[in-house]
Amino acid sequence: MGSDGILKNKHKRRRELKKYYKRKELDPKILKTLPDEIQKDTSLLKYWHSRYRLFKKFDQGIKLDKESWYSVTPEVISCMIAKRCTCDLIIDGFCGAGSNTIQFALTSKKVIAIDIDPKKIELARNNAEVYGVSDRIEFIIGDYYALVPTLKADVVFLSPPWGGPSYSKKKTFSIDDIMPSYGGGKYLYELTRQCVSLAGQGNLAEIESNYLNNILNSKTLYYGDLIKTDNISI
Repeated sequence: MGSDGILKNKHKRRRELKKYYKRKELDPKILKTLPDEIQKDTSLLKYWHSRYRLFKKFDQGIKLDKESWYSVTPEVISCMIAKRCTCDLIIDGFCGAGSNTIQFALTSKKVIAIDIDPKKIELARNNAEVYGVSDRIEFIIGDYYALVPTLKADVVFLSPPWGGPSYSKKKTFSIDDIMPSYGGGKYLYELTRQCVSLAGQGNLAEIESNYLNNILNSKTLYYGDLIKTDNISI
């Protein structure tokens, strides 16, 4: 198929997706061209529409599962975080499909990527190969909570499962809403303090708000030497 034919197909797919958003119907022929997890759950189409924001190299072989579509960090944000966390060795305690892990590997010498789900590690490894950084990453299938006493690194990055899209229906979102079966986010924080000294002298922390298209996407907390001193006011 020539370039003109490919372009026409892309325009056709785009028109069909717009029709879907208006009347919730999608041409079965178009649906069959989408990943299996999208075909099984068309509510994920809004994330598919933003796939290049999640991974710029999406068309080069990126793979995701249902949870990853709404969980991965958009590339522009993961890139920004990675630049701030540049070091010799960084741990990604809940690597998922590897969005943050990949960017860490592009800025730091070595990354230890941990996830309890073997499928997530498989996806992260595949996606890291797409970006050509798999040789700088050690992938570990395991429970961060169990492994943390044995871990040591320059930086520890934690982005645990946060509950999914249903959080948007809540008026408030507490740190304890994160992985409640493990004791919530406060337990995760306290456990990590046994691995590294987070706040350092002065117990300072910096909260960074991450916006995408003028919409708040997430917040990142930085501790210790990662704090930008020019952001501190006394």
